[in-house]
Amino acid sequence: MKGIILAGGKGTRLYPMTKVISKQLLPIFDKPMIYYPLSTLMLASIKDVLIISTPKDLPLYKELLGDGSKIGMNICYKEQTHPNGLAEAFILGEEFIGNDDVCLVLGDNVFYGANFTTLLNEAKNNLTGAYIFGCPVKNPSDFGIVEFDEEGNVLSLEEKPKIPKSDYAVPGLYFYDNSVIEIAKNITPSARGELEITSVNNEYLKRNKLKVQLFSRGIAWLDTGTVANMLKASEFVESVQNNQGQYVSCIEEIAWRRGFISDDDLKKLGEELKMTDYGKYILSLLKEEK
Repeated sequence: MKGIILAGGKGTRLYPMTKVISKQLLPIFDKPMIYYPLSTLMLASIKDVLIISTPKDLPLYKELLGDGSKIGMNICYKEQTHPNGLAEAFILGEEFIGNDDVCLVLGDNVFYGANFTTLLNEAKNNLTGAYIFGCPVKNPSDFGIVEFDEEGNVLSLEEKPKIPKSDYAVPGLYFYDNSVIEIAKNITPSARGELEITSVNNEYLKRNKLKVQLFSRGIAWLDTGTVANMLKASEFVESVQNNQGQYVSCIEEIAWRRGFISDDDLKKLGEELKMTDYGKYILSLLKEEK
């Protein structure tokens, strides 16, 4: 399976912070925002990743992550010259995806929880069409909402409904089989001129191939699209790390625990950052068992 991180757009809701830099390069507590969606793909043992962003920002992502070989991965890059919708990711990534299935994660979504890896693997290993996720929210009218039956089959999708049919919002994490490429090519742009991910999901729904995985109580989903939400996400990560002593979305640690890199590789990465708490944490991992 291949992975795509969509990190494009202008980030206008975060101006003036994002006038000169992509929002996914801004920090969430002690690491760049893009580390969080990247770690999501890594937890699903996806090693081949395509990062899609603007022509202006791509060089910065390349400087930050390189080709991914330092963490045992293969990271490629693709330009999205205009924000033409989430579904364009599958058209831009057609050559990268090839004949594989694909997981799309939005660059400003943060996930954390004890059973999160289990959910990822269930979606990945049982994929027969499309899997989306459902997260309970207090204000469903502010989100895209999924209605489903007892077997996890999706009944309807609604965007910010006035009278929601459920309390479960759809976060920016999607698993699709290879037919998503052809589906994305054939959907009609919305009124705002974009290829909407909801249109892709509705096509799978018409084919009776759309299922939903529900987040349990212990899984947190944080959308960092606003300044207030970025602050909340940073406070959440700081709290977890300080209280538990374990880092959130440390890509070097995940690569090591997944067997992508060796002990020596991890030590080298830690040494490069040993002047920081982040680097010291990486080095401390070598004193324990995987």
